[in-house]
Amino acid sequence: LDPAEAETYLAAGHVRERITMNCSGKHAAMLAACAVNGWDRASYLDPAHPLQQLVHQVVEEAAGEPVSAVGTDGCGAPLMAISLVGLARAFRTFVTADPGTAERRVGDAMRAHPEYVAGTRRPDTWLMREVPGALSKMGAEAVQAVALADGRALAFKIDDGATRALGPVLARSLRLLGIDAPVVSRIGHAPLLGGGGEVGEIRAAF
Repeated sequence: LDPAEAETYLAAGHVRERITMNCSGKHAAMLAACAVNGWDRASYLDPAHPLQQLVHQVVEEAAGEPVSAVGTDGCGAPLMAISLVGLARAFRTFVTADPGTAERRVGDAMRAHPEYVAGTRRPDTWLMREVPGALSKMGAEAVQAVALADGRALAFKIDDGATRALGPVLARSLRLLGIDAPVVSRIGHAPLLGGGGEVGEIRAAF
């Protein structure tokens, strides 16, 4: 749920639950994989669990580099560190993999149903809906990765972890790659407000 949806949800009398967190789908998929493979479900978040070992392997294969460290995500899942170049490579992998492969099926599913990736109010969804073949996903602490249908890919992180600069930087990066669809301007618009009115904007300075 995005902040506005969360407010509406709570105002309707619901309570905060893990099932409504934005990582709940990932955890459901992990548990489903455990059920299919006969793996223990109680310990599925343990980095030594067969599921997490498989995730580790797939991340390294897609990124084309070893995982440099393993931490813990805010939702409790193991968090595997790779470089930004590796992240861009991984996104390219899910776009350019042969049709029918597991990697391509994941990429195709994300692009076919972007609202399940990022809701309906985020740039990832807009980009995947309006730029044919694009695969896009932002992450925690202002990380962004995009792969285009032709295999070009990018990944970046805003140093301070704030998301306010994500849109302008993403829009500028896309323009440098020759993508100038109307959605790029929409993504790049980041107004600064004062007293209820627009008093400035955040711009990418590169």
